[in-house]
Amino acid sequence: MLSWEYPPRVIGGISPHIYFLSKSLAKQDVKVYVITCDFPGAPAHEVIDGVEVYRVDSYKNPSPDFATWVYLMNMNMQRETAALTRKIADKIDVFHAHDWLVANAGIGLKHIFRKPLLVTMHSTEMGRRDGLHTLTERMIHETEAWLTYEAWKVICCSDYMISHVKYAFGLPNDKLVMVPNGVNVHCYDSNQDLKAFRSKFALPEEKIVLFVGRLVYEKGIHVLINSVPKILSNANAKFIIVGSGYMKEQLLNIVRSMGLEHKVLFQGFMDEESLQKLQRIADVSVVPSLFEPFGIVALEAMAAQSPVVASDTGGLSEIIEHGVTGVKVYPNNPDSLAWGITKVLLDDTFAKQLKTNAYRRVQERYDWEKIAQQTTHIYEGVLGEYSKSFWA
Repeated sequence: MLSWEYPPRVIGGISPHIYFLSKSLAKQDVKVYVITCDFPGAPAHEVIDGVEVYRVDSYKNPSPDFATWVYLMNMNMQRETAALTRKIADKIDVFHAHDWLVANAGIGLKHIFRKPLLVTMHSTEMGRRDGLHTLTERMIHETEAWLTYEAWKVICCSDYMISHVKYAFGLPNDKLVMVPNGVNVHCYDSNQDLKAFRSKFALPEEKIVLFVGRLVYEKGIHVLINSVPKILSNANAKFIIVGSGYMKEQLLNIVRSMGLEHKVLFQGFMDEESLQKLQRIADVSVVPSLFEPFGIVALEAMAAQSPVVASDTGGLSEIIEHGVTGVKVYPNNPDSLAWGITKVLLDDTFAKQLKTNAYRRVQERYDWEKIAQQTTHIYEGVLGEYSKSFWA
């Protein structure tokens, strides 16, 4: 399994996805080797709940741009993975790449060892950027197209993503398969009193509105910031923003111009334990994305029993059942978002119903053990086809 991020390197949703999927696969007697980039303080090799993790040289020399660094990182990843594979070639049945950032390494390994390559497409450049506008964006798009072409199967985390990938790359139906993201509800099992923790972020009379994600346009954080005055005109709330990104300074300036610095807290990066506590105490968790292939943050909030208000778009539309497991609002619409958040904050009975229904839903549909079973069946199906091919 190839990925540029894996804990403690956490850039986005790929890192926790691979962490929990690989451990759940190992529980089902699938031998998993995760090859990822090195990280300060993290060992080059370790075994985590049966998963062997190898962190390879991510290429630390200066690079003129991100695209060049990705190319050189892939060269290192392919070389070191090939060396490992030669030692254990009889144990490797498939290569599983996650997103374009490891495309070159995955495709190269496929041809070196003549083993099937699978890819999980967590998102696309066309979707992230709402089109292709620069040479770098076109390069990433073409790399994604090449990766999906070379893959035996392309796994997507939602039906929306299936249709999006099919359109973006012209893939046949029989190459695409949907396996949802998952969440570990046990991460939020605790009877710990969180009153002291809560007091660090809000006054007792303030409700907590939580956003977790990258501070980038497609995550819709600007929509939430622009909805703040309308929400505060109806409810006493504190807005906690967890994450970083290129929009941070712009967002800070908007908050200052509103005179609401005392109501909007930009928390930056948080360690996993603190973030889980914050999700548990949040009175509402907001996912205002403009483009969202799946929406793992929404699942985490549901598992933490925090009511969710989310944009009615992409994978979020499939996760949230409006008025049952959450509230769906119009994308890129501050007024609609303010309406949804205010409704949850002012109606305790409604909020409690959402929490109960959502927690039950994640247990039924988004358990990692079930997702690992589906992934294992895909591996077995690919190996069955492979055994009958000229490659075998």
